[in-house]
Amino acid sequence: MGKIAFLFAGQGSQAPGMGRELAENFECADAVFDEASAALGFDIKDMIFNGTQETLMITENTQPTIVTMSVAALRVLEEKGIKPDVAAGLSLGEYTAHVAAGSMKFADAVKLVKKRGKYMQEEVPVGVGAMAAILGLDAQQVREAAKRASEVGVCTGANFNCPGQIVVSGETAAVDKCCEIAKEMGAKRAVKLAVSAPFHCSLLTGAGEKLAKEMENVPVYDMQIPVVTNVTGDYVKSKDDIKRLLKDQVSNSVLWEDSIRRMIADGVDTFIEIGPGKALSGFMKKIDKTVRCFNVEDMASLDRTLEGLAR
Repeated sequence: MGKIAFLFAGQGSQAPGMGRELAENFECADAVFDEASAALGFDIKDMIFNGTQETLMITENTQPTIVTMSVAALRVLEEKGIKPDVAAGLSLGEYTAHVAAGSMKFADAVKLVKKRGKYMQEEVPVGVGAMAAILGLDAQQVREAAKRASEVGVCTGANFNCPGQIVVSGETAAVDKCCEIAKEMGAKRAVKLAVSAPFHCSLLTGAGEKLAKEMENVPVYDMQIPVVTNVTGDYVKSKDDIKRLLKDQVSNSVLWEDSIRRMIADGVDTFIEIGPGKALSGFMKKIDKTVRCFNVEDMASLDRTLEGLAR
């Protein structure tokens, strides 16, 4: 019997109405939205179900709304008796992975990521930083392109998502330069991303420091299941490492492909993406087509996942 991993979505797939079907059909999911509203002091359910895309795009809103919707979907799977052997999350999703592992209370996590979004947004003025997806080059080539572009400013590999899709981050001029170099090196495309800040690079070190201060008052607990962290692409060794890794994650590369390969090497053959969208499932197809991959974001995807797991 193989192992199951729960994978939690990061920013980018948020949409008005996400999670509404699950909340309407499952009391345990609806309760998550109420718990988040109580923790945050405003009606997050109204923001998610009735708000605009523009509102959800503000990073300070994006992060708590995605974590809330993802935990709502998680609670439904738990109620259905589906238990993971390991958890991981892409960037923001790592907080949800800790909620799934019992190492962080949901109310603490949702308050923390609202602050995280605020600090990340405030750290770099709009327009100073940028991110771009480099398609068709391997990790070493992208690192080389970013290194050469660093002559004009900060530029580094930010998200190592899957073979042939790597995101760079840094100062706008350097990211533009990296895109030029990548195309010269044979990249199929180099596309600037519509993001509000240059995530996962050294420009956000200060945001990580502010987040660390916030985390001083947040209790963490022993993990009930292993969690794989973005920063190392390996397991979090103990609860004593959780806060440091979450702080470092803000300004360090996300080693997503390494994280997935680590889990596969340890016998995981079924991955369930939890949260809005199917970005992680898309990465999975490029990392390893032999593993089973499902997603849960609404009633139709939940039914497909439960049927697939029963086979």
